[in-house]
Amino acid sequence: MTPLATKESLLEAAGYRYSFDRQVYFNRSARKLFSIEFVADHSEAEIERSIREPTCAQEWKFYFNVEPSDSVRGEIQSLIG
Repeated sequence: MTPLATKESLLEAAGYRYSFDRQVYFNRSARKLFSIEFVADHSEAEIERSIREPTCAQEWKFYFNVEPSDSVRGEIQSLIG
């Protein structure tokens, strides 16, 4: 299994789904999004740590290499609900 596939497996096992339209992994109950670039560029340990990191239940947490603009955030949130 490739390193990226292993990281994707970690996300899927934690309840994350992949959005082909936005190229992000998201989990509605955790209210977190991971860009595919973030997943590719960070270690398995960093991905696991980010999955376990507590977040505010009302705000989405974005794990991107470059912070997305407010318009991109809004677009992604409306797409995934």
